[in-house]
Amino acid sequence: MNIFKTLTFIVATSATATSFAADFSFDRPGSGFGTGITPVGKLAWEQGLPSASYNETTVDGIKEKTVSLNGDMLLRTGLAKDLELQLGWQGPSWYETKRAGVKHHDDGLGDVSIGLKKAIDLNDERLSMAILAQALIATGNDEFTEHDDIYSLSSAVAYQYNDLIETSITMKYEVQNSDWAVTAIPTLGYQFSGKWSGYSEFVYKKAESEDYEYGLGTGVIYAINDRAQLDASVGVGLNGSDKNYNGGFGFSYLF
Repeated sequence: MNIFKTLTFIVATSATATSFAADFSFDRPGSGFGTGITPVGKLAWEQGLPSASYNETTVDGIKEKTVSLNGDMLLRTGLAKDLELQLGWQGPSWYETKRAGVKHHDDGLGDVSIGLKKAIDLNDERLSMAILAQALIATGNDEFTEHDDIYSLSSAVAYQYNDLIETSITMKYEVQNSDWAVTAIPTLGYQFSGKWSGYSEFVYKKAESEDYEYGLGTGVIYAINDRAQLDASVGVGLNGSDKNYNGGFGFSYLF
């Protein structure tokens, strides 16, 4: 029970991107998304610089190690006071796999996505909510694509405890062909100072006919000014005996 409470607290820490006092907030970093909406006539650019991952597994008794790099990008623009359009691209990617002393590497371009995010008015100064409908279009190169389109519906609910602490949870439901998956991301965001903030998250995913997946992530955010921020994050997968780590840097700017 103590472990569960600890994970719940850590998870509550990912308010995905910052600026707790503002109606608008960036959606990176983190696996979830914020409840803020991009103002009408503005464009938010959120860029990975890049993200990296390391996976170590055993296949037929032989250890296999994979390192990958990815420069994902998200553009957001306001269509109305409570509605925004999102265009995403998984960007240029590269990976290298080493197995039995033999290395293989490749590079290419990832898939694109389009989504609509709508804020839900809960008539509460501390509680906010948003819904995101998204389609991932499998247009990437063979080694860097999901191969089939994925359609998802997500919700995010955030509660502002005070100027320093905010908790949130993102729920994502997705379908690919006839297969489904559910992801829950309880999160917690905290303010260190006027320009520095941080987050932590717990990621739980269950896909049809697949084992449960778990992960922890945390990061820091530096607000350059009211329109720009830098971020750095790290994460670890908790699935079985495989070793899985990820991390990266990012930059976001509101035009």
